[in-house]
Amino acid sequence: MSTAQPVLKLGEFKLHKKSGKARRATFMTAHGSFETPTFMAVGTKATVKAMTPEELKDCGTQVVLGNTYHLHLRPGEKLIKKMGGLHKFMNWNGPILTDSGGFQVFSLSGLRKMSEEGVEFSSHLDGAKYFISPEKSMEIQMDLGSDIIMAFDECLQYPATNDEIKRSMDLTHRWLLRSHKAMTRDQSLLFGIVQGGLSLEHRKYSLQQVTSVDLPGYALGGFSVGEPIHLMHELLPDIAPLMPENKPRYLMGVGTPLDLIISIDAGVDMFDCVLPTRVARNGTLYTWQGRMSIKRQEYKEDAGPLDPECDCYTCKNYSRAYLRHLFLSGEILGSRLNTIHNLHFYMTVMAKARKALEEDRWESFRDDCLTRFVRSDKQS
Repeated sequence: MSTAQPVLKLGEFKLHKKSGKARRATFMTAHGSFETPTFMAVGTKATVKAMTPEELKDCGTQVVLGNTYHLHLRPGEKLIKKMGGLHKFMNWNGPILTDSGGFQVFSLSGLRKMSEEGVEFSSHLDGAKYFISPEKSMEIQMDLGSDIIMAFDECLQYPATNDEIKRSMDLTHRWLLRSHKAMTRDQSLLFGIVQGGLSLEHRKYSLQQVTSVDLPGYALGGFSVGEPIHLMHELLPDIAPLMPENKPRYLMGVGTPLDLIISIDAGVDMFDCVLPTRVARNGTLYTWQGRMSIKRQEYKEDAGPLDPECDCYTCKNYSRAYLRHLFLSGEILGSRLNTIHNLHFYMTVMAKARKALEEDRWESFRDDCLTRFVRSDKQS
């Protein structure tokens, strides 16, 4: 089918095709639409590490994610607003999603103090005291000019008791109501976050709470926080399809190529994760033949491309031997070329998934990917 679609209204989610629970759709933001399933490149500090905006577009990136916590601390949302907003500041004219800062704040452990009103925490940079409430989180994200704003929530570490999960879900719901009330920027779209740990019963309870507020989209939070990953894989097919059919479904902070395919098959539309860029800088590359470590001795004299099935800039121009040399030499170019490849690989997986859904061959594509990526995840 053609990907050309009628112009959508702000916040409109257009579902085009389904195969089982997997979905192919388009979502409209103030900075244009994007096609789902999609993987969002993580630009924590208003930059996707080692990548220019032009390179991001070249590899197929549609949406960039910014980090509210880090941008609040440095350089500060007021400065970014003065510079014309986050899009202009970082020279990215496509959609931007910002997280609420909740995950980063709650990961500070002993450096934070939580109350009904919000969270007081000490900066990891200089120890200075800060306070973020639902209202403050919304203010920061609106000053940044985000297209998609995430509600302020509490993210529990794994494992947590039933009482802790119930308390956290109720607090997250109250904070969602306050986040929603604080939203005053019409161009920004607020997404609510479903919590509940690894219990389907708790997830259903949280979903009922969060969807009681009519929002443009909803996310599943609280995964990839230390739990065995197979437990997430088992839970997603039961909870994702219960999320509103006519709204985008976003799985936060996930994951490997295997995670993405399993999650798309469960009905998830949007993803983000630091994994492809982080491991690239450590010499780990994702390929259609499996996950590989470029530092291995076997690549010392390997004149072949990183991935024979990949057409990214790195694979078209450089050998495995050269990439290994750059990594072992600590050269910045090595990090750049590895990152270009990994992001291109992730975006290609998403593009191929969208095409497979359009052409009614999702199951065969899924099964091929599962075979490749299960093998991949067993390699180091």
